[in-house]
This record gives sequence, structure tokens and C-alpha cells, in this order.
Amino acid sequence: MKINRGREKSLHSERRSETFTGTVWADRVLSDPKGAVGIGSVFFEPKARTYWHRHSGGQVLVVTHGQGRVRSGDGNGGVIAAGDVVHIAPGEEHWHGAEPDNYLLHLAISLGQTEWLRAVTDEEYRQGFE
Repeated sequence: MKINRGREKSLHSERRSETFTGTVWADRVLSDPKGAVGIGSVFFEPKARTYWHRHSGGQVLVVTHGQGRVRSGDGNGGVIAAGDVVHIAPGEEHWHGAEPDNYLLHLAISLGQTEWLRAVTDEEYRQGFE
């Protein structure tokens, strides 16, 4: 058992860039050294988003502020807003990020290993949302 009082003290907010488009900041709340679970508070500026990716054990997004988008490889998804909880199944290819005119802050609970794929194109970002 581990009780974590706020974010992990040895960690700091970091600007994410390698697997994200736009300006994104992440603050690790909890990580398991075995890689079974990672929890992070992630802030996306308008239009910022993750790359396509998947998690071997799935992912849960808890939207705390703002408004964003989430889309799976099969075209499911939609607009998400504060109070929404999104469950992404193990192995499901997906991306998530902020709306064009709104920021997004969510708690990301990632289970298992994350496999990063490719950037989400501007066309993919707009597709199904206009």
C-alpha cells in the first residue's frame, strides 16, 4: 500500500512535447515503479492533444476543468467536459486533447504500458467535430 499526499514530491511539472501536439503540461501524481499504474494531472492549451496511443491495461480520464475531445481508432468518442469520466479499453487506440477555443485539464489514470504511435493530424483533430 502507498498513501500519496498530493503529487509525488520528487517530481515536478513538465512540459510534454515528444508525444503531444501543442502546449501540454503534466504533473505526475502517482507512479508505480513496476509500471502497472500511472496517474497524472494533464493540462492542454486550446488545440493541444496527445498522439495516437494505447495502454495495455486501459486508461481512465477524469475531466476536472475545461472542455476537450477524445477519439478512438474506430471513430467513437466526442466532446468531453468537466465532470465527465472516460473509460478507454485495454489496447484501444485513441487520442485526447483540448477543444479549439478551450483548455482541458484531466486526471489520466493509465494502466499497464503505454504504446505511443503517430501524431494526430489537423484533419483527424477536426474530423467528426465540425
